[in-house]
Amino acid sequence: MEEGRAYIETGILEEYVAGLLTTEQQLEVEAMAARYPEVKQEIEAIEIALEKYAMSQAIQPPAGLKDRILREVMTKDHIKKAPDPLSSNTVQLNTSHYDSKIRTLRIALVACIALLVISVVALFSTRNQLGDAKNEIIALNLDKQKFAAEASYLKESNSDLQKISAMSDDPDWKRVKLAGTKMDPQAKMVVYWHVSGQHVMLDNSKMQLPANDQDHQYQLWALVNGKPVDLGVFDTKPDSNHVLLKMKEITGAQAFAVTLEKRGGSASPTMDQMIVMGGVSI
Repeated sequence: MEEGRAYIETGILEEYVAGLLTTEQQLEVEAMAARYPEVKQEIEAIEIALEKYAMSQAIQPPAGLKDRILREVMTKDHIKKAPDPLSSNTVQLNTSHYDSKIRTLRIALVACIALLVISVVALFSTRNQLGDAKNEIIALNLDKQKFAAEASYLKESNSDLQKISAMSDDPDWKRVKLAGTKMDPQAKMVVYWHVSGQHVMLDNSKMQLPANDQDHQYQLWALVNGKPVDLGVFDTKPDSNHVLLKMKEITGAQAFAVTLEKRGGSASPTMDQMIVMGGVSI
């Protein structure tokens, strides 16, 4: 039951009814509808709602269209009779019987044409309304996805902010400020290190480093007994879901530093590319 409701809330059923899915996606929806009655009921409800919307917005053909077409054709119901060129004597043929049938067929034809015109007008009107309804469904689905993404971001951000708040009450968490070097004196960032748990995290909200390009990444190092230890690479682009960025664990660090390295990281730091550094206060 919960899986069926969760599937409905993804917004894929609206796209299914609007005809916007691939064949594979359509088969997936139909399989879910066969498995979960609530999914099938939701599809039927969306179809009914879409049909009601289209019919409520349909444009009626102009009044009197059918009558005008009938009058136009009825003014041409006279058929001229010609003499038989093969007869030496001109004989007037009696065609009144055939004239009557022709007029009847003509009226029937005109009526069919009039109904066809009315149907075409109504079809194009309904098609336009369905197109508008599809666009509205797409817009609503995009808004739904955007809202879900924003809600997820706020949830993750709130969780990380609560963690940062809790760190201040835990003496094992060290807040290490890294200041800029001659490479960029204005650069700075904050590292959180849990001494006993060995956890290391970067604070994205307090990171002020120059943007790195596609060929390079920043690499975090810990200075342990005079030797640099790799703690992982990262980009300056803010993480879309987290305030805190988890790095590799370390014990007994005396300082932290960041260098700009080739993408993927380096086995040892490039010292002339060190951008920030900070010591751990005991």
